[in-house]
Amino acid sequence: MEKIPANTVTVWKKDFMYGELTDKKTIDKVRQTFDNYESNCFEVLLYRKNRSPVWFYMQVAPIRNENDKVVLFLCTFKDITLFKQPIEDETTKGWTKFARLTRALTNNRNTLQQLAPVSKHEVTHKQSRLAEVLQLNSDILPQYKQEAPKTPPHIILHYCTFKTTWDWVILILTFYTAIMVPYNVSFKTKQNNIVWLVLDSVVDVIFLVDIVLNFHTTFVGPGGEVISDPKLIRMNYLKTWFVIDLLSCLPYDIINAFENVDEGISSLFSSLKVVRLLRLGRVARKLDHYLEYGAAVLVLLVCVFGLVAHWLACIWYSIGDYEVIDEATNTIKRDSWLYQLAISIGSPYRYNASGSGQWEGGPGKDSLYITSLYFTMTSLTTIGFGNIAPTTDGEKIFSVAMMMVGCK
Repeated sequence: MEKIPANTVTVWKKDFMYGELTDKKTIDKVRQTFDNYESNCFEVLLYRKNRSPVWFYMQVAPIRNENDKVVLFLCTFKDITLFKQPIEDETTKGWTKFARLTRALTNNRNTLQQLAPVSKHEVTHKQSRLAEVLQLNSDILPQYKQEAPKTPPHIILHYCTFKTTWDWVILILTFYTAIMVPYNVSFKTKQNNIVWLVLDSVVDVIFLVDIVLNFHTTFVGPGGEVISDPKLIRMNYLKTWFVIDLLSCLPYDIINAFENVDEGISSLFSSLKVVRLLRLGRVARKLDHYLEYGAAVLVLLVCVFGLVAHWLACIWYSIGDYEVIDEATNTIKRDSWLYQLAISIGSPYRYNASGSGQWEGGPGKDSLYITSLYFTMTSLTTIGFGNIAPTTDGEKIFSVAMMMVGCK
């Protein structure tokens, strides 16, 4: 009996155990069985190191884990040379069939002992079992599966169905956070809309529940073993993702929703929301399992490109908004792309001399974001129509960096 890991089955595709008398069709069947992760039985002629041929009855049974994925092959070999026609090799050339049969019986003494006289009932049983085993039918092979490790009642296996579904929910919410956080920080939005405020609060609560679940979820140790000890699970989580997860679930949007919050404190809390983007590290680890599928890689690349363009659009607007007004003279820069956009859509900036003493008006946030995303998309794809162009040193430096990213 031999156990072969599923990722090393290519050993049976090599011909070091095959010889000139090995049936080519049987070789192809063995190869297909391993490639298709199937159960099957074969009568195959293999060769020892001294190139002496031996007939084997070979059984291949895949072993599956809880996710029904083949992780191991169980191969059983039975010497059936005694039941086959005597083999004519180089050492027995010129021998008669009787002489070759005598040699085969001598080399299989253990098999001869198994054929010792037994009762009539046992003979009938043995013959029926032999006929059942020697038939090339994979139905008699049992289904082997790995036994799930035993865990305490309050501990969740990290690969169970519930945890897998929960991880996909967290994955989707992380992408939602990766989109909304940079937008809210760059455009300085206060979430006064009750619908969005409730939605963001629900996301915060789900992230908080995720922290609780992570304190009760197994993990894979350095040696590949599943760690289910509650104390080790807590210590491992505290040393790894706990601080990042805690900062990502704080209710920053609720704090920013109040009108009487100081502008500096509001900006601080808005900046702290960027910490949530560190959760994308987990996303990268989970998506690594799907990189072997071509369609998944294509969809992933499109999503990553769109996400990067979104982030760069938020940064591009932040630079333009910071530099559009000259703080020293309190005048607006007429060569800025924000000023040119405001003029083109008929929403110019106005200086409120009688009121706040600040510049007001300008394009709406929707128009600003769409224009920023349009510029970053054209720059990343190195198209660039020139209708939106950097004018200040900060915008030019950022544009150069963005085009370098797009070239890779």
